[in-house]
Amino acid sequence: MHSLTMDFWLPNGQEGVMSLLRTLLLDVVPTIQQTAALALGRLANYNDDLAEAVVKCDILPQLVYSLAEQNRFYKKAAAFVLRAVGKHSPQLAQAIVDCGALDTLVICLEDFDPGVKEAAAWALRYIARHNAELSQAVVDAGAVPLLVFCIQEPEIALKRIAASALSDIAKHSPELAQTVVDAGAVAYLAQMLLNPDAKLKHQILSALSQVSKHSVDLAEMVVEAEIFPVVLTCLKDKDEYVKKNASTLIREIAKHTPELSQLVVNTGGVAAVIDCIGSCKGNTRLPGIMMLGYVAAHSENLAMAVIISKGVPQLSVCLSEEPEDHIKAAAAWALGQIGRHTPEHARAVAVTNTLPVLLSLYMSTESSEDLQVKSKKAIKSILQKCTYLPALEPFLYDAPPNILKHVVGQFSKVLPHDSKARRLFVTSGGLKKIQEIKAEPGSLLQEYINSINNCYPEEIVRYYSPGYSDTLLQRVDSYQPLNN
Repeated sequence: MHSLTMDFWLPNGQEGVMSLLRTLLLDVVPTIQQTAALALGRLANYNDDLAEAVVKCDILPQLVYSLAEQNRFYKKAAAFVLRAVGKHSPQLAQAIVDCGALDTLVICLEDFDPGVKEAAAWALRYIARHNAELSQAVVDAGAVPLLVFCIQEPEIALKRIAASALSDIAKHSPELAQTVVDAGAVAYLAQMLLNPDAKLKHQILSALSQVSKHSVDLAEMVVEAEIFPVVLTCLKDKDEYVKKNASTLIREIAKHTPELSQLVVNTGGVAAVIDCIGSCKGNTRLPGIMMLGYVAAHSENLAMAVIISKGVPQLSVCLSEEPEDHIKAAAAWALGQIGRHTPEHARAVAVTNTLPVLLSLYMSTESSEDLQVKSKKAIKSILQKCTYLPALEPFLYDAPPNILKHVVGQFSKVLPHDSKARRLFVTSGGLKKIQEIKAEPGSLLQEYINSINNCYPEEIVRYYSPGYSDTLLQRVDSYQPLNN
């Protein structure tokens, strides 16, 4: 036995082990056959090199043949080998398809033994998850209606893997998702959202998300299965995966149209997602953050619904607290979608002191490129609507020229119509700062500066211009006192 173990690790030792196990698959003693199949499965599961060795040694056709003939213990072991080989890559999964395994695995889904059904569903899931072509092959073999039957079985483990397999089939294309819908899966999945098993719930939520994401029609079919308000209870679940997948499902529905977003708002979905974001950290927050951005992007009213539900302070917390750049970037994008509509929307973002945070993220060399781009876009879209001057004034001192232009532009829009703001702009030092900005003659920035200066008497503008104090001192020096 020692020499066999050593042999196994030699480059040409794999084939020796595989051929030995292949021989044992044909043994007359059923227990030996099952043990050999289990050993092959464990080897193939270990890495893709060993899985390829199983394929090269022509073991798969033998397994497939025996899968249809043997007892339930052997069937489970053989399905485990197929699952272990298929999980590594599309090429290995294709090798399973090519040897005719799908038809036999689908027959196993009808087996009396739930363990055989479960093992077959695992193998089909690992084949389907790689790409649309392999998923289509699983569909063409007739797996989907039987997987829908499996989610109705009493065994929790079988329900889980069947839901997971349906999710992996639906994810690749609208056509494959439609196949899952046509088999009646959505209604059964929706009914199980109240199941206390957390792992089952997160698979169900995933499957519904993968169906919803592709089109308006598919999202509406999921909504029509009456997932609201039940899905909102999943946002309060103790399990982080359930929370995350529930947020993802709501995001995939809300992103499509203003009407679907409005439905989410009407059922209390926005407030529930905001509470969920506040109760978790890291990647669990991400789909909820994106969902708020999608809702706000659709219209002024929907963005206001996010503001009223106190979404802006929660997104600001994520922007400041989260260590991961991709989560900060999502929060920046969502805040930009909220603030870009009207001055009222922009003010709601500005009063949370979010703009300086966005500016520092944009200017930081440690920020990822995506975070810098999203921060810059958010700043510009909010600034172009913002008329809340106290939030804008710090930007006169800190902003780079490409941002400064938008800040000065907003002052040039507000100051001509607000006498109180004009006075405050002088006393706070804003007017003095404007005179210090060096703008290209004829540029848009220069036009904005001229518009601001035209709001004040000429002597006030001169007083705050750089060098004016020197001019005054020169006049003092050259001044001849009148002699009485």
